[in-house]
Amino acid sequence: MADPRGFLKHREREVPAYRPVPVRLLDWKEVRDELERDEPTLRRQASRCMDCGIPFCHQGCPLGNLIPEWNDLVREGQWEDAIDRLHSTNNFPEFTGRICPAPCETSCVLGINQPAVTIKNIEVEIIDHAFEANIVEPHIPQRQTGRTVAVVGSGPGGLAAAQQLTRVGHTVRVYEKDDRLGGLLRYGVPDFKMEKVHIDRRIEQMEAEGTRFRTGVEIGTDIPWDELRARYDAVLVATGAPVPRDLPIPGRDLDGVHFAMPYLHQGNQVAAGDDVPDQITAAGKHVIVIGGGDTGSDCIGTALRQGAASVTTLAIGKKPPESRPGSQPWPTDPRVFEVSSSHEEGGTRDYLASTVEFVGDEDGHVRSLRVATTQYNPDGSRTPTAGTERDIPADLVLIAMGFTGPETSLLSSQGGVSVSDRGAIQRGDDYATTIDGVFVAGDAGRGASLVVWAIAEGRAAAAAIDEYLVGTTELPAPVSAHTQAIRA
Repeated sequence: MADPRGFLKHREREVPAYRPVPVRLLDWKEVRDELERDEPTLRRQASRCMDCGIPFCHQGCPLGNLIPEWNDLVREGQWEDAIDRLHSTNNFPEFTGRICPAPCETSCVLGINQPAVTIKNIEVEIIDHAFEANIVEPHIPQRQTGRTVAVVGSGPGGLAAAQQLTRVGHTVRVYEKDDRLGGLLRYGVPDFKMEKVHIDRRIEQMEAEGTRFRTGVEIGTDIPWDELRARYDAVLVATGAPVPRDLPIPGRDLDGVHFAMPYLHQGNQVAAGDDVPDQITAAGKHVIVIGGGDTGSDCIGTALRQGAASVTTLAIGKKPPESRPGSQPWPTDPRVFEVSSSHEEGGTRDYLASTVEFVGDEDGHVRSLRVATTQYNPDGSRTPTAGTERDIPADLVLIAMGFTGPETSLLSSQGGVSVSDRGAIQRGDDYATTIDGVFVAGDAGRGASLVVWAIAEGRAAAAAIDEYLVGTTELPAPVSAHTQAIRA
């Protein structure tokens, strides 16, 4: 049972400090200061978790993490029991504890009138402590079912499903088109947010459990989708939603205008020690990032570490409020102004900025952006305001406006699956597509979302596949394919 007066004794929210900006810009290591890890502080913060009766944090987290339970175990110093509770609902807390925006905290009951419990920080400290204490061990299946499953994509959803299915005795092979495993965790998330050792040691655990991996294989090109289906008893599509949202305005074809993901992919390759010919780099350049979300933030931190002359972020909408607005009451996940570690490091943020044109020089390279003030129309649309145009110098422009969905052309033509009106792969509540034995989980079916939703869907899809293969399942299914996040 939690300390019923802990939140009264310790009202202050304490989280580890980041390394100083001038120091962390010199490398690609995580921004968190590992020297700031302090068990007494952590246990004190865990004691702030209330005996609230109805823990709404469960509702905020699609995984259904047993947050009050492992908070109290940390308070008592019972680290081994804490990681057991955490792993019972989350295959990869080292991922969510670093890059999830923590909707559990916005639905924390204490957050009604005090700063919320530091759930995310406690979570990552539990798993880091577990790895350091060597208590994260392989779970070898007790028997083999003789059934085979192909998982296409090694992002968090695909890895979660593969681990669950392997542990119940199915033979699972994960196919990844890149040269290394991890999907966007590997090449879309910079090391300063999550170093790749966290992926590597999970892969080691999964290989010890029996999961098999093949990198450098693109399904649809190297192996046709229909051939893959013929080889395996079931197939899970977990390819994510990598198709970027474009900005088709004059000058879009100029040199120096790129989507964010190829830029981040190359940055991660270089951080891993690879030689990348013709790398897109921000060194010495005036950089403009179009889009104010997480991907845009990652571009800022990457550009600053590469030595950009300046970095400007353009957001088409209004600056969000500093605190939860009345129209987005607790326990919904509000849209508020956020300052990421990358925003702390430098650059400027410009709101109500509608990009009108990419302006180039005589050699066909971008030299500036023409922007205008955004106006909101009665029908809800947003358009540039005539007469407010201005030019912003730019040598490199990165489009980080989100994603429209998965790549479906080959899957549809070769595999026969149907695609929904919004571009995602069509599926039922049980994650099954329109083709027998083919399932889809994560962003490929949901659309671009959070890492915690990908893991939750991977776990749930594994349960659906297990039931499809053997007629019953004991695997947990935390969400259905159409469960929605609680947002205002």
